[in-house]
Amino acid sequence: MKFPFTYEIIYSRRKTAAIQISRDGKVTVRAPYGCPRSFIDSFLHSREDWILRHLEEIRLHPPKERPALSGEKRRLYVETARSVFTQKAAYYARIMGVTYGRISIREQKTRWGSCSSAGNLNFNWRLIFAPESVLDYVVVHELAHRKEMNHSRAFYDIVESVLPDYRTSRRWLRDHGSSLWDRC
Repeated sequence: MKFPFTYEIIYSRRKTAAIQISRDGKVTVRAPYGCPRSFIDSFLHSREDWILRHLEEIRLHPPKERPALSGEKRRLYVETARSVFTQKAAYYARIMGVTYGRISIREQKTRWGSCSSAGNLNFNWRLIFAPESVLDYVVVHELAHRKEMNHSRAFYDIVESVLPDYRTSRRWLRDHGSSLWDRC
């Protein structure tokens, strides 16, 4: 099937297919291993209008050019993030009565944080530019996965028991999170 845009397919051990459009207009389909090409074509066809709208938005409002981030500056941000998240994770883990494995600091394009089934925590270093309450929310959110490895009502009850106003921080991330990519 022919589409009016180019795309890349990345197969992995995921359970569902997803479409990602990067800030520079690159379309990526993420699909489970063994997913038939006919399914991917059909999936793209069903989302074609949505994809074209996003690509047009990027064309009309291209991302601001940023000078390349020097290695030294990025290293400083990552070290700062590691210190901040290490302290916050230790603090909230005690309050929540949970343990965790190692903490990794990354620049994840699609996530602010994650918690593996082994209890390892990952945080996006760009969060250091967010309000303090947002950092607290992301840490508590990931630690709550040590009790509930899902996003059920029970999971959010755990988050709310620690941060009663967590919805404000979650809304801030949704509404302003993309601005963290313009910071450096």
